[in-house]
Amino acid sequence: MTVEARQPITIRMHDADNVAIVANDGGLPPGAVLDSGLVLVDRVPQGHKVALVDLPQGTAVLRYNVPIGYALKDIPAGSWVHERLLEMPAARGLEGLPISTVKPPVAAPLEGYTFEGYRNADGSVGTRNILAITTTVQCVAGVVDFAVKRIKAELLPKFPNVDDVVGLEHTYGCGVAIDAPDAIIPIRTLRNISLNPNFGGEVMVVSLGCEKLQPERLLPPGTIQIVDERNVANVGEKKDMTQGVMAEAPLDVVCLQSENHVGFMSMIDSIMQAAVLHLEKLDARRRETVPASELVVGVQCGGSDAFSGVTANPAVGFCTDLLVRAGASVMFSETTEVRDGIDQLTSRASTPEVAQAMIREMAWYDAYLQKGLVDRSANTTPGNKKGGLSNIVEKAMGSIVKSGSSPISGVLAPGEKLRQKGLIYAATPASDFICGTLQLAAGMNLHVFTTGRGTPYGLAECPVIKVATRSDLARRWNDLMDINAGRIADGEASIADVGWEMFHLMLEVASGRKKTWAEHWKLHNALVLFNPAPVT
Repeated sequence: MTVEARQPITIRMHDADNVAIVANDGGLPPGAVLDSGLVLVDRVPQGHKVALVDLPQGTAVLRYNVPIGYALKDIPAGSWVHERLLEMPAARGLEGLPISTVKPPVAAPLEGYTFEGYRNADGSVGTRNILAITTTVQCVAGVVDFAVKRIKAELLPKFPNVDDVVGLEHTYGCGVAIDAPDAIIPIRTLRNISLNPNFGGEVMVVSLGCEKLQPERLLPPGTIQIVDERNVANVGEKKDMTQGVMAEAPLDVVCLQSENHVGFMSMIDSIMQAAVLHLEKLDARRRETVPASELVVGVQCGGSDAFSGVTANPAVGFCTDLLVRAGASVMFSETTEVRDGIDQLTSRASTPEVAQAMIREMAWYDAYLQKGLVDRSANTTPGNKKGGLSNIVEKAMGSIVKSGSSPISGVLAPGEKLRQKGLIYAATPASDFICGTLQLAAGMNLHVFTTGRGTPYGLAECPVIKVATRSDLARRWNDLMDINAGRIADGEASIADVGWEMFHLMLEVASGRKKTWAEHWKLHNALVLFNPAPVT
């Protein structure tokens, strides 16, 4: 039975909450009578809050047993509680936070789960076998795009074991203060994306020639190594290499300003000739059975609504705990969306050092926003509010639950490479595309993206599993959403049911046995580098 066919349904996240959200499709009209006997004073849209008791002016409005705002005027029981009636709480300070105070019981290891992946010589594992063409500067993007289309049409059919060819397009590389301290963020981001496990260590670069970000600066000597006569990508320094005798590999660069190029088509020919050599090596690779611990999963939400923290994100959190138990790596991110729950994060840090690293990243981002005169309330979009989220505090509570309940065992600064297992906080802005780009740089080989309002987000570099928070969205976007977590609100499935479904789907997608809808339609958003350095 669907929600719209039922009596009024409301969802309260904690027994102490004095508001609940309306679950019924289309919302509820004034006069609707809840199970408690409460009569609605106003029409309350789906996902929006209804006051369960009288809320005098100044009263803390509680959801998740957290004050998400203070009543700006008296709000009678049964009223629609929306952002215009609430004063947003001040941001939680970064001093006096609980440090490593939560010690969850150690869960039993989850053993015996595997997928079919591409093992790389550096020890990482890819879920796809893709030729990526790195660009040093935005100026070459049009040329690379033209070449990639020809490679796909003329060369890729000859190499059936290669999944795709992608150009790593971006807007960086010149016209920037390349020596500014924060320039390291976009540079290492692009470097580490070039070394993503899904690219099999075949690094190919297209350069203009006159740009500030020269190929040797982007990928300095020693970054690319060969092992047993095969080109592979080194994820870090030589001490991180896990097998074989290492030797330095030459950087394969096509420079468009080279005197060897006479006319546009000669540039395209050079790119295609270089591509053949890398395609041959990638085509020789085969999938092999690897443990689920080789998954590097990035979790993210976009187009969020009030159901995000009720259905999809809790299911992702349940799945996150399964992945951690299986020995995998899971990254959650979006600094501006979790900042208001920093006390929940530092309390779950596995060590005081991890807690301090999270505080450091939050403080850095606070200063970054202050420099740009950006109020934290700007994070909550018109779509978020239409979906029932009143402000960033409420949004933060629903965002954090993607991280599950495991201890947070590490922290990554923007653009850094992941080097450990477990639950990791990867500091990124909340923008979908910047977050996805930075998680790719960290080494993500599988992505999970939840949405309540709906977004056709996708990545060319990595499979993206899309999770709908509401059944209405899942029905309307039936060929864009991979999982319907709205069944939780409908009473048709539990959080655990959807979490296990997600876990099994991950193994199928990682093995290449199933394509996500984003892959099916080739919905590929551009990479966006986080560049806090000044433009010149």
